[in-house]
Amino acid sequence: MKRVGGGKRKTRHLQLKNYKERGKMSVGRYFQSFKDGENVMFVLDSSSLEGIFYRRFYGKSGVVKGMRGRCYEVSCKDGGKHKTLIVHPLHLRRLS
Repeated sequence: MKRVGGGKRKTRHLQLKNYKERGKMSVGRYFQSFKDGENVMFVLDSSSLEGIFYRRFYGKSGVVKGMRGRCYEVSCKDGGKHKTLIVHPLHLRRLS
């Protein structure tokens, strides 16, 4: 049987922005910086698809391990395993 759909299948509501946030992306959020060991949360910004993470990790949190290019290496737990994701800072929010 042939596989139906791709990696973004069933993400219509995940990728929608709030009506107040629509329009151009925030420049401050695009260039935000994080320190190693800082806790962050994965939140998708649909205005840019660079450095996007897989939909399973939406709303989860992780720890910044370092940088790779313009993106950050973020370690998070998926089930019983630790995984490292490479995510653009536009898709990360700082946890306080």
